[in-house]
Amino acid sequence: MDTITSKDNPKVKYLASLHDTKTSRSENAVLVEGLRSCEDALNCGVAPIKVIATERHYYSAMKVSDKYGCECIILSEPCFKKISGTVNPQGLALVFRRPDFSTELELRDDGKDIFLCLEDIQDPGNLGTMIRIADAFDFNAVLVTKKTVDAYNDKVIRSSMGSIWRVPVIEFEDSDAIIDALHEKNINILAAELNGDDLNKANIGLPAAYFIGNEGAGLKGSTIDRCDLKVKIRMQGRAESLNAASAASIMGYILQEIR
Repeated sequence: MDTITSKDNPKVKYLASLHDTKTSRSENAVLVEGLRSCEDALNCGVAPIKVIATERHYYSAMKVSDKYGCECIILSEPCFKKISGTVNPQGLALVFRRPDFSTELELRDDGKDIFLCLEDIQDPGNLGTMIRIADAFDFNAVLVTKKTVDAYNDKVIRSSMGSIWRVPVIEFEDSDAIIDALHEKNINILAAELNGDDLNKANIGLPAAYFIGNEGAGLKGSTIDRCDLKVKIRMQGRAESLNAASAASIMGYILQEIR
């Protein structure tokens, strides 16, 4: 198989363009790079449509290509660096179809449903961590607003540590659309709010969902008003608030314990 050596090659340009969210969405494709991230996706049963590698990973790439019947593209080191989103690329990447989840929420038979709802989260590391939290606590899904950072951003994928392939991440137009979908299923909705009831003492029942707001602005007032219960995480120290992912983790653990 010939090695592509020109950075102007159409395949190189196409692969590099997948780091742009608009292109990724329009092409219905997501580029995943790095040995660990690729392995995580494959171990979760996600089938690639392309495998891309430098010559040092030729045989590993061909094994993946043969197993899944997908295209194998071998790039020179400089070309691979052009398609990479990392400073020190490892020389192996996969392209997958973007998962497409219905906004019809699926519920468990036992009624112990938990959903994590995210309003306009902007930090990829936070989003990836919160997807990982949802995976760790066995939530039904993560529901995100359209203004939330793309769940298949390469930084989100890396920080989720494989959880992105195990937990449905469902995008809605806005928080109102999320609330409408939850109320239609008779799911209790909690808002993380500094003036709410003490989380440890609140009367929380399942099925439930809880909202975490934007890192800087918090939850919108209109979102808080539509939630069924406002809760706060009691803090005895001097910090005014918690990082969004930290708050999501604490609330998720409390809801998990209710099960």
